[in-house]
Amino acid sequence: MRELVEIESPTGETRALGERMTAELVALGGAVEWLGEHVRADFDGREPPLLLLGHLDTVWQRGTLGMRPFRVIGARAYGPGVCDMKAGLAIALAALRESAGARRAVRVFLAADEEDGSVSARTKLAEVARGTAAALVVEPSTPDGAVKTSRSGLARYRVQVDGSSGDADAHAASAVEELARQIVDLLTLEDPKAGVAVNVGTIDGGTRANAVAEHAEAMLDVRVAKQRDVLRVEAAVLARTPHDPATRVAVLEWYSRPPLERSEGAARLFTRARAHAHDLGFELREAHSVGGSDGNLVGALGIPVLDGLGAVGGGSHAPEEYVVVSSLEARAALLARLLQDPEL
Repeated sequence: MRELVEIESPTGETRALGERMTAELVALGGAVEWLGEHVRADFDGREPPLLLLGHLDTVWQRGTLGMRPFRVIGARAYGPGVCDMKAGLAIALAALRESAGARRAVRVFLAADEEDGSVSARTKLAEVARGTAAALVVEPSTPDGAVKTSRSGLARYRVQVDGSSGDADAHAASAVEELARQIVDLLTLEDPKAGVAVNVGTIDGGTRANAVAEHAEAMLDVRVAKQRDVLRVEAAVLARTPHDPATRVAVLEWYSRPPLERSEGAARLFTRARAHAHDLGFELREAHSVGGSDGNLVGALGIPVLDGLGAVGGGSHAPEEYVVVSSLEARAALLARLLQDPEL
């Protein structure tokens, strides 16, 4: 895990980590293929294959490791990408090693741009997933160790406003003011009971305090728990009408992932995982996550998905990201048993 953390792999710069994972997968007997910057590996065994999903990229820019190196303090290991998802990759390798000789056929797919929505990975992922019996995803668990049988869908939008420039005391249409009004409107779409969450992540606009802003934009993240609400929420986001008729408002969808709703197949996978965990001496719970993963994309293809099989930890995408070290061996043992399970 430490060695993988110390290979920095921000989205767009994952080649070195991909080469390390390729070497590990080949050493374990996998037939490895590069699909652009994404990695596929196939392991022989009882058919149909299980799909083992992970990703190579992290949200951390190169150089972050120098500021926050890998370290172990008490029961926790810290470092950029340690939880999401270098520990998950280490767990996957350990499980493949431990299950050798008795496992099902396994098809591994490691996306290079999952943190940016798997935009370039989607077509390849759909091809790799075809014919698999179930998908096991080594994203981190919840902080208390629960696996994930459902996830919210998400969409990213760029809200762009154009006005007209001029001095602060001139008659001009402010793009910043119009954007502020649009943001207030968009935040009213939040509905916690329905599982709809809206976050304005970035705002940019204007040049100086005494000039009317000609352009402004914001990045918007929208989470929706149920497929039935997706079109309604999407239509509401896109239906932007300017408050100031002298401005122009446009909304561009950057990417989206469909919701991963709990299915009968996911329930069956969880039942098997819980039984294996019990045999290993710990109790396993299931949970819903508002975050998306490549499991959302595979679930939309009708393939049962069990997510959150990676490390127990927390703080993903935050400076305090951590993994509970004592959990690693148990999580690898659980995944190894699932890879050998004839009932999956």
